Amino acid sequence: MTAATSAPARTGVRERLGAYAKLAKLAFFDYYLCVLVVLALLPTAAWEEPRTWWVLVLFDAGWVGVVAATVTLDDVTGLRDGSDSRNYDPGASLRSRDRKPLLDGRITLRQALLFGWCCALGGSALWALTAWVAPHRPWWVLVAAAFSVVISVQYSYGLRLSYRGGQEAVIWMSTGLSVLIPFTLLNGSMTGAAWLECFLFGLWSLMVSVYSNINDVDGDRAAGRRNLATSVSPGGYRRLIAALSLSETGAIVLATALGAVPWWFCAVLLPVVGMRARQAYTGLLAGEVLSARKQGVTIHRWGVVLLVAANLLIVHYG
Repeated sequence: MTAATSAPARTGVRERLGAYAKLAKLAFFDYYLCVLVVLALLPTAAWEEPRTWWVLVLFDAGWVGVVAATVTLDDVTGLRDGSDSRNYDPGASLRSRDRKPLLDGRITLRQALLFGWCCALGGSALWALTAWVAPHRPWWVLVAAAFSVVISVQYSYGLRLSYRGGQEAVIWMSTGLSVLIPFTLLNGSMTGAAWLECFLFGLWSLMVSVYSNINDVDGDRAAGRRNLATSVSPGGYRRLIAALSLSETGAIVLATALGAVPWWFCAVLLPVVGMRARQAYTGLLAGEVLSARKQGVTIHRWGVVLLVAANLLIVHYG
């Protein structure tokens, strides 16, 4: 029997705000580091333009809204089909049930739905305002922004893309587009380095999720979610994860070979490659998939630090 409703929410204002923050997954700020990558990619002259800062702040605020809508509506679906109750069993290590306020009634289903759609509308409005104040507005980047909103909000709700084989693609594309959109609005066009960093930023987010899916495979299969983990054999899925891990190094080397980034760019990102190898050992060989997931979060954050450093060196020294 699956849960479709939750107990009445508690009434304390501070407690309610904390529950909404957990519903929006605000503790996972990795998505919002995209603007630091973009800023470091821009010529230093752009830093002196007020519009640069307006675009970055408005875009990131809108991105918070889009992500909050996505994860909230995902939790609504997870409550309804029972997958969150199974995947966040209180006895499961490293998976805190406290991150799911719908499960213990701190927020009701109706409140979550209202919050999710308000976040979606607010995020979309902020992105429209971002485009209005931006110095460049190529038609295709406006389409990309609309596409990102649609696939994100429909991730587990509406079209339920993550239930129909689109989970990995949505995570990769939507997160990668969070670099592409603001950079193009500010720069007018993409560069080789920007394309590489869109790829990496999206991949880094995906490399957290793919390990979670190993842990969640039984609950997701019971709920009818069709992703890579539920669609292929365990051995095949591990080989796919290994291929994704190797694609990171491959993309960096290819970008260097094509002249998109200087040769020393590879050296700057070597720590990321080393941490990725350790993550693969932990998750694929040692079988500690939730530890590997946590390592993925760490890799994402350190990757951003290294990308920012590399971008600043490129901008200043070529």
